[in-house]
Amino acid sequence: MLSEDILFLPVVELARRIRLRQLSPVQLTESYLERGRGIGARLNAYATLTPDLALKQAHAAEAEIAAGKYRGPLHGIPYAAKDLLAVKGYPTTWGARPYVEQRFDYDATVIRKLEAAGAILLGKAAMIELAGGMGYRYASASASGAAKNPWNNDCWTCGSSSGSAAIVGAGLAAFAIGTETWGSIICPSGFSGLSGLRPTYGRVSRYGAMALSYTMDKIGPIAHSAADCDLVLKIISGHDAADTGSLPETTAKYAGSGELKGRLRVGWVTNAWKQMSPEVGQAVTAAQQVLQRNPSISVSDVSLPEGPWEIAAGLIISVEGATAFRTLIQSGRVAELNDPLGKIGGYMNEEISASDFILAQRIRGVLQKKMDEIFDHVDVLATASLPVTASKLDANLDLQLSFADPLGGIGNVCGLPAISVPCGFGQGLPVGIQFVGRALDDAKVVQAARLFQGQTDWHQKRPTLS
Repeated sequence: MLSEDILFLPVVELARRIRLRQLSPVQLTESYLERGRGIGARLNAYATLTPDLALKQAHAAEAEIAAGKYRGPLHGIPYAAKDLLAVKGYPTTWGARPYVEQRFDYDATVIRKLEAAGAILLGKAAMIELAGGMGYRYASASASGAAKNPWNNDCWTCGSSSGSAAIVGAGLAAFAIGTETWGSIICPSGFSGLSGLRPTYGRVSRYGAMALSYTMDKIGPIAHSAADCDLVLKIISGHDAADTGSLPETTAKYAGSGELKGRLRVGWVTNAWKQMSPEVGQAVTAAQQVLQRNPSISVSDVSLPEGPWEIAAGLIISVEGATAFRTLIQSGRVAELNDPLGKIGGYMNEEISASDFILAQRIRGVLQKKMDEIFDHVDVLATASLPVTASKLDANLDLQLSFADPLGGIGNVCGLPAISVPCGFGQGLPVGIQFVGRALDDAKVVQAARLFQGQTDWHQKRPTLS
């Protein structure tokens, strides 16, 4: 098996070695699969491994590259996909016991695009049941069990993309695909010391993905660096007529972050969190100082507008989730979910009135205008990804992660791009900083993250695993 020094390399470096035929896609795939069977099983990281498919794709990639038919920087790169993305012939369980036997006879658009780029699918990443669509109180709200944090196996990776983060964080794949409706890319990336990119709403097709919130679901990469996220988003972005929320091709297709022209205006958010743990505050203050020292960045304080933004965002998710899972709820099979809140959450969501839902949509429109006004003065917003480090596996999340998250609510209900990157540690657990931009300014949030990672090495740290 290849050494961890290779298996934890960023995608951009793996791609360089594969292109130069210094690294075998077959050997790389076999090594990741071996770790997936061992370390992955201990971490509850995978819902399903797909070794037959992976090795078939790896051998094909190796033969093509040897014949001079190199498809690009993801050719021969192994990855994992969150288990709400359809993969033809394989289980797509949505992390939930009622769907453990579910299979589709087609591939999700994201899977098809990655296959066309020559990427190798190692397996389906474990996830929180129904991506948390019925609500949940415990990390064990998953048919696969609680995903364990590679930095401390007594802690959780966070969010519905919990398995995607465990896989990348433990060096079980070069990158993983996650999804976010509210926090499920930013939180696991922050808790696991990874770089995770939430694209602008509508930039990446959701065809073949489980629906939770039709107007808030987004698909994006979790990787070791912002440059890796940038590369993957270029491949998976673009218009898809099969997704009614897909943007037109001229805006959906992501060209990459490119070179920064001029100075990047960073607005440091002063009211993102009411409180931060001392260790997070220390790491994030140091990160702010790094940004302030960068001659390509100007930093100024910014305040988020006050309003019922989180309530509106949560209400929209609840109503749209109740619609998406109506059959499950009304059949009574929702009782088969693991989490006690999940068993009843759908019924509660069905009681929300139409007038409240319409009011939430009107609030969304007001908020989008307010955020546009802020982005007239800054290019990106910055703050801690989370105000705490990773929670314990057995924690009641209503108690441990009950803090207000105005930027998470604002960013997701407005469809704004964001990226979380590591910026330090607190008591041995990673701390993250996030950058949030105006809709379609994905390149600017990636530029901010790349500038930060150009001055720090937190993204190069890796956990000790046996």
